[in-house]
Amino acid sequence: MAVINSLRRLARTTQVNLQSRYPASSQRLPGSRFFTTEASTVKRNTAGERNIPEHVNRVSTGFQEGLKAFSTSPIIGEIRGTGLILATEFTENKSAHEPFPPEWGVGEYFAAECKKHGMIVRVAGDLIMMCPPLIISPEEINELITIYGKALKATEERVKELKTQQKK
Repeated sequence: MAVINSLRRLARTTQVNLQSRYPASSQRLPGSRFFTTEASTVKRNTAGERNIPEHVNRVSTGFQEGLKAFSTSPIIGEIRGTGLILATEFTENKSAHEPFPPEWGVGEYFAAECKKHGMIVRVAGDLIMMCPPLIISPEEINELITIYGKALKATEERVKELKTQQKK
């Protein structure tokens, strides 16, 4: 939602700037790179107003601690990251970091569960990578952590099911 809201703000601001600079009667529009130039100007101004580095420092602690709390899960080998960048590695054996059989698609299953609840993550095998927008609010971080927990629980159940099938 934060990304969509940012794009909406950008579109409104750009429309107002276009209308004020180029009235309908002028019949002129600037070159083809106008929108990207305008977008970068708005982004630069917004970044200065919001003090994004300070905001990231403030909210990243909750993000990191909230997600690292799930590291006790039997299917998580490691959760690592810094700031608003985080990766989760799913492993069959925590101590030896043995991967799950590729055909199980544990990472893909987790990503599908996240998507079901409205969150998109990047998948590379059994490694999940997350990097929310730098302007994410603490409430959105809490929502992200909740979705992560739901997806993890569903993935744990799926792994348990696959292990049972494997033993038969």
